[in-house]
Parts: sequence; structure tokens; C-alpha cells
Amino acid sequence: MSSASAPTPRLGSADPVRVDPKHYNIELENERVRVLRVKYGAHEKSVMHSHPACFAIFLTASRARFTFPDGKSEERSWNAGDTLSMPTETHLPENLDDKPLEVVLIEFK
Repeated sequence: MSSASAPTPRLGSADPVRVDPKHYNIELENERVRVLRVKYGAHEKSVMHSHPACFAIFLTASRARFTFPDGKSEERSWNAGDTLSMPTETHLPENLDDKPLEVVLIEFK
């Protein structure tokens, strides 16, 4: 067994930090959580990726479209300061606003 730090195995190649490092940065990681800072510019789009169950803290008001592996999509919106508990999910997000979107995600291990 290797003791080297590696991305959470359950995310595999769909780990947002690996597949979209432009938008996802690790702020903190330990044996219980991984904290990600997520930043999208106006109208920026990600790639399909996965998150384990997590808690989101929205730093900006935003509106985004989430496309799922089955091709379906839905729009979601938040206000700055909103918080949300989210289940495990695979999606492709797109910022629909003319301003940046910023959120902190606390992923549970």
C-alpha cells in the first residue's frame, strides 16, 4: 500500500480537480473531508465530473445549468450565503450568469 496522498478513489477519473483544474482547487483535505474552492467565470462551462455527498456554501449569487450523464439538465440558482446539503452526483455545470460564480464544497469521505 502506498501512503502517498491521492484523490479520493471513489471519484476516479471523474474527480473535478483532475478533469477540470481550471475551476476546482483543493483548499484542505484530511481523512474526513476535502474542501474545494470552485470558481467559474461568466458563462464558463465544466466537463462531466462527480462529487460524493457534500455541503455547499455559495459565496456569490448564481444561476447554473447542470447536465447529467443521461442527457437531461436542470437549472439551479442560489443567493450569496446560501448553504445546501447535496447527495452524490455526476454532472456538467455551466454558469449561466454574466458574473463569476464562486462556491466552497465540503466533500465527505
